[in-house]
Amino acid sequence: MSLKRRVFVVGVGMTKFDKPGVREDDYPEWGKEAGEKALADAGVKYTDIQQACCSYVYGDTTCGQRVVYGLGMTGIPVYNVNNACSSGSTALMMARQFVEGGLSDCVLAVGFEKMEKGSLSAKYMDRTNPMDKHLESMIDTRGITDSPITAQMFGNAGLEHMAKYGTTADHFAKISYKNHKHSVNNPYAQFQRHYTLEEIKSSRMISDPLTKLQCSPTSDGAAAAVLVSEDFVKRHRLESKAVEILGQEMVTDTPSSFTSKSDMKLVGTDMTRIAAERLYRKTGITPTDVDVVELHDCFSTNELITYEALGLCQPGEGGAMVDRGDNTYGGKYVVNPSGGLESKGHPLGATGLAQCAELTWQLRGEAGKRQVPKAKLALQHNIGLGGAAVVTLYRLGFPQTSSKQVEEGDFECAAMFSELSNVLRKDGAAIVKRVKGTFSFRVKNSTGREAVWFVNCKTGNGSIESGSTQKADCTITMSDRDLVDLLTGKLNGQKAFMQGKLKLSGNMALATKLKELQPSAPTSRL
Repeated sequence: MSLKRRVFVVGVGMTKFDKPGVREDDYPEWGKEAGEKALADAGVKYTDIQQACCSYVYGDTTCGQRVVYGLGMTGIPVYNVNNACSSGSTALMMARQFVEGGLSDCVLAVGFEKMEKGSLSAKYMDRTNPMDKHLESMIDTRGITDSPITAQMFGNAGLEHMAKYGTTADHFAKISYKNHKHSVNNPYAQFQRHYTLEEIKSSRMISDPLTKLQCSPTSDGAAAAVLVSEDFVKRHRLESKAVEILGQEMVTDTPSSFTSKSDMKLVGTDMTRIAAERLYRKTGITPTDVDVVELHDCFSTNELITYEALGLCQPGEGGAMVDRGDNTYGGKYVVNPSGGLESKGHPLGATGLAQCAELTWQLRGEAGKRQVPKAKLALQHNIGLGGAAVVTLYRLGFPQTSSKQVEEGDFECAAMFSELSNVLRKDGAAIVKRVKGTFSFRVKNSTGREAVWFVNCKTGNGSIESGSTQKADCTITMSDRDLVDLLTGKLNGQKAFMQGKLKLSGNMALATKLKELQPSAPTSRL
């Protein structure tokens, strides 16, 4: 048997997640946007893609083809994946297996979802519901109320943890408070408001102990990732952006889900625990090695019980972990820097791939204000009732050739590029139409440290990548302080050029369009 090949994520992309009905376009456009962003991030063409794995839950057959055809019609195999809320990670796992097994060198995974307002409900009433065993077990143990079924199941799991370990409702509310606070810095998030703890606790009760702000919303959106082999990475010189999938495990329900009379096991703690234990054993990694985590907080109760199932703390110590702040910046781990499902949103088929995107950005040092300092090892957890738990470990594939992470405190201009990235997400297509070019900003700070930002205003909706080795149409070399002054309109570009503060190479005429990259000073002129 041949050895398994290393697999790398070299490109990621996603749309903003929105409340259902907010966007005027449809899932084919969302999937195309996410796919184009992932391809641009990778620096590869759609014609390089050899297979595509497409995830969604609500939709007719071959929705995956309808999305992929918007990127190109090359006749490649397209696989449609539905594995409940873990569909995105299942598509990611399929893509990884194609590359790992030597069947393909470059595979696209794209997930999307167009949802209805309100709580999830059954769509087909003339056949066996795949959740019938779960529902029977819940009724047998706890009974049933008129609350949404999934909220009851995860609420019951929280009640069991409270009764068994003395956890309080405040612990769950603090998790939601933390996730909403994180999402303030995520331009992709459906919610970008910092709710107070009291607002979270006093919001409408959905199913004890879960209030409305402790439940993930229904969402529209898409996310994508490009996965490649080591040969592909080296052939295309993608080492600086390659994030390796160290390992990945999927586990479906075992008998304990239904025979243990445990509300926590009914919603997947055993699936998660088994998958995590297998993953740690195969990779030689321990939970304490992990720096940043994106886990499936469909409800705040699930985040806490998942801490324990993943081994981030011992059984029964989830509440103490919350109290210590070991789930946020400054603590042992940063869990859900994106805001998680509760705040970022939960378009079912896209969720797992959005988690992949966030962790890829974190490991590359491209997460802007959400950046976890010195993140080296990332853990992903995605679960779907019915059921499947997928747990994944990531790290930089070639740290010796990757650019050092740019921490916000190191470069003043980092905040400017983060702001510009937000502008591109909102109005990128219009800016691309006006600029039609790419820029490489080579910046040196006051300590002599150098960094590079690649600004794509040429394809799709545009994008920004730090540490890129891509060749740009126009290269600008400046000091950190001077670049901030230029981008805020305090420094005249022509004057800076004459004074030697701004050095140009490549298409110098393109520099006249730098004014388009000045969101803070639209009236300035270069």
